[in-house]
Amino acid sequence: MTDLAIAAYGLRKTYGDKTVLDGIDLTVPHGTVFSLLGPNGAGKTTAVKILSTLVSPDSASGQIRVGGHDLATHAQAARAAIGVTGQFSAVDGLITGEENMLLMADLHHLSKSEGRRVAAELLARFDLVEAAKKPASTYSGGMKRRLDIAMTLVGNPRIIFLDEPTTGLDPRSRHNMWGIIRELVTDGVTVFLTTQYLEEADELADRIAVLNDGKIAAEGTAEELKRIVPGGHVRLRFSDPLAYQSAAAALHQSVRDDEALSLQLPSDGSQRELRAVLDQLDAAGIEADELTVHTPDLDDVFFALTATTTTGIATAVPSQSKETVR
Repeated sequence: MTDLAIAAYGLRKTYGDKTVLDGIDLTVPHGTVFSLLGPNGAGKTTAVKILSTLVSPDSASGQIRVGGHDLATHAQAARAAIGVTGQFSAVDGLITGEENMLLMADLHHLSKSEGRRVAAELLARFDLVEAAKKPASTYSGGMKRRLDIAMTLVGNPRIIFLDEPTTGLDPRSRHNMWGIIRELVTDGVTVFLTTQYLEEADELADRIAVLNDGKIAAEGTAEELKRIVPGGHVRLRFSDPLAYQSAAAALHQSVRDDEALSLQLPSDGSQRELRAVLDQLDAAGIEADELTVHTPDLDDVFFALTATTTTGIATAVPSQSKETVR
């Protein structure tokens, strides 16, 4: 477990007769972004609350370690290693941004001089210097989110839980937040991210787990998850009718479109399968004018894995096929 920032095995949580987490396993290596996806009510926030020591798991749960500390016996030590930014801002709008930072420094028992130094550095890092003396209630949504994360970093946590950090932000603010998260990881911070934006997980996460009905429905890199959904294909287009007819004869498994002079073959988009198609064309002395690869995106994966319970999941842009011209 020494390579893992977070290691939870058999994580369970029930409320009355409702099982929210049904014995799930979660492992997150140091210095990576791990994203937990799932419909509203799937248990994402409950998982964050348990791993950040805000809620206790069921007694039947297995071992849970965060920052190398067993939560059952050393929860306080784990708290010292983590920071948490929830769905709703912890910023106090009645005081200034700087005062919010200094209040957080006091909570971390920093000296007055150290608190002011850390606050100044973080306000500069998050481009909040000009607004530092203004009441936080006057900040835009993106500014409040930046201040929220800056406050989380006062204690220099090495593991940060971000529970839907970009909910309600406009696209520009969301992309700015992505840049901040990438910078944190570059500095060696581990980020546990829950999000309702599938594009966000695709952009940021080293590994993604899809939570559904209290269980992990699938886990892997974004590319690995995309390959588990059927529907991927390679499309070949020709301008020469003779080359098209020859390719159709050589590629028996293809679906023809005689009007468009194109062929479609099932494929997972892997290099191995693309090479096999190209080798068949080369062997027949045929060259396609255009080759495009269609692979399912995370929208397709999510809806396939959570088909019976999908509610409240958002996409930053309308779901559409991803095609790459080769």
